[in-house]
Amino acid sequence: MKLHHLRNATLVIETEQHVILVDPMLGKRKTIPPFTIFRYNPHRNPLVSLPKNSREILSRVTHCIITHLHPDHIDKAGEVFLRRKSIPVICSVQIEKELTKRGLNITQTLNYWEPESFLDGKITGIPAIHGYGFIAKLMGNVMGFFIELANEKSIYISSDTVFTEHVQKVLVEFEPDIATVACGTARLDIGQPLLMRMNDILKFTALAPGKVFANHLEALNHCPTTREQLKNALAENNLLSKTAIPADGTFVEY
Repeated sequence: MKLHHLRNATLVIETEQHVILVDPMLGKRKTIPPFTIFRYNPHRNPLVSLPKNSREILSRVTHCIITHLHPDHIDKAGEVFLRRKSIPVICSVQIEKELTKRGLNITQTLNYWEPESFLDGKITGIPAIHGYGFIAKLMGNVMGFFIELANEKSIYISSDTVFTEHVQKVLVEFEPDIATVACGTARLDIGQPLLMRMNDILKFTALAPGKVFANHLEALNHCPTTREQLKNALAENNLLSKTAIPADGTFVEY
């Protein structure tokens, strides 16, 4: 299995049989307004372009999973791509209606904790709480996914979440071989962070039974944590050897 990191949370799971796109933010630089104006510099998003090799990787996509509706996970360009190729989309029941309205080809919807058949294996929707405190309510419904395909390593796409009992349950009871974690510590102009603080990223990584794949870094104006800061914190806690912090356009083979 290869995990291609394109940008931010946009990744591609490639197996011999399937090429699964996750959370396609495929637009050019600066096509989305800033997410914060006062707390951090109000640069337009995304801050960086898609890597040069993304077109070739995207040309092989067979399915798409969408965790939630925020534009840094599904933007206009992502929608156009999915519509044009009529790619089968898998998402939570809560966002099905909205994505159908946008003309996407929804072929499977999931409820939390209910495993479903998926390709040659199965998929389970996992609750994701997008922020600490009241801010999570404003962020709406988010779903992570636990994916088990035949003859492949299991993978937990934790999505935009803080550390919760749901996250802990997946790491401890489901024992994913690979677990992705959003590490940018995003914040709006009000409220607490929308993603795990560093201590929770470290807790997630320590608890993960297998490898960790860190993303949601250095692509948005409201995500201050850098790859270097993350790397240093992981190294200080002897967790770097189990963690990949991929550059845009690179892949990790598992």
